[in-house]
Amino acid sequence: MRRAIAWAWRAQGRVAPNPAVGAVLVRDGVVVGEGCTQPPGGPHAEIVAIRQAGERARGATLYVTLEPCAHYGRTPPCVDAILQAGIARVVVAVIDPYPEVAGRGIARLREAGIVVTLGVEAQAAAEVNAGYFKRLRYGLPDITLKYAMSLDGHIATRSGHSRWITGPEARRYAHQLRDRHDAILVGVGTVLADDPELTTRLDPEDAGDGGPHHPLRVVLDTHARTPPTARLLAPDLPGRTLIVTTEAAPPERVGALWRAGAELVFVPQRCGRVDLPAALRVLAERGINRVLVEGGSRVLGAFFDEELADSVVAFIAPVLIGGANAPVPLAGQGVETMEQAVRLREMQVRQVGTDVVIEGRLRPLEIPEGV
Repeated sequence: MRRAIAWAWRAQGRVAPNPAVGAVLVRDGVVVGEGCTQPPGGPHAEIVAIRQAGERARGATLYVTLEPCAHYGRTPPCVDAILQAGIARVVVAVIDPYPEVAGRGIARLREAGIVVTLGVEAQAAAEVNAGYFKRLRYGLPDITLKYAMSLDGHIATRSGHSRWITGPEARRYAHQLRDRHDAILVGVGTVLADDPELTTRLDPEDAGDGGPHHPLRVVLDTHARTPPTARLLAPDLPGRTLIVTTEAAPPERVGALWRAGAELVFVPQRCGRVDLPAALRVLAERGINRVLVEGGSRVLGAFFDEELADSVVAFIAPVLIGGANAPVPLAGQGVETMEQAVRLREMQVRQVGTDVVIEGRLRPLEIPEGV
């Protein structure tokens, strides 16, 4: 199952609104087929593994990270293919809460006499599809806050200079995070200060299935201050850019962005800025499962203050910046007492090059109930 989960991670960022699923077929102790979900309209993980195995699938055991579907969507039901292939046993990590599935796939397999085991490596498999589960249940994507800071807790010098706090290995991992998300989000302040492209710059061997993936670029921009000449709007840039703005944006700025080829969506404003929950609902309605929030500090702080973030990836570099006015990762109001401080769950700490990466969840991981 751990091998199937590794395949599922390779599908991340490429298959939304579908879940990222991995599958491995084993016969007589030998892997005869494996793979992951392909982009929408392509085969699901089970079908990839079955096609690879061919006749060797008969009598084999299928390990799959999410319950096989039993309904017609863009592709035929995976359950039918499993039955036709003559697979003898199916090991499922997590049930699929999608209403058209939700236990029906497992029930059909059992009715056909196939032995089904549920719950193997459920925690690890649920982590892969936390965004898919959250979108189905709450109508919101899974949110990861990502930032890089110095040892003394700054994300830039007092003058705003920030390139580069971390080393090349950490920056490569940051691009791998982009590769695994459906959208990357920043505030307009980051666009004005850094003029980023927000693309994924990876060698194919460091990326997921099919090579580097460029997530949807999302800019929170209350007054449409994004310059029409911004690099993330360049027509030859891979991927797409969405500017989330409000009715407070001057019409001439909106028109200039439209003419520059930008896609804009309007949401309400709250306290003089983009209403974050409304913006996230727009992304969820577009089938976005996972969003990587890269800043700046006001945006990161707003997600923290409004309790909208699910996890954190913090890069800590062994450098000292100093300065009372040097920016910190999370602006906003923050908490008043240490009792209110949020402690990471399921924390992982590791060294990447010369830097340290701390990852963890801010809220419990919800695992769909089994059958």
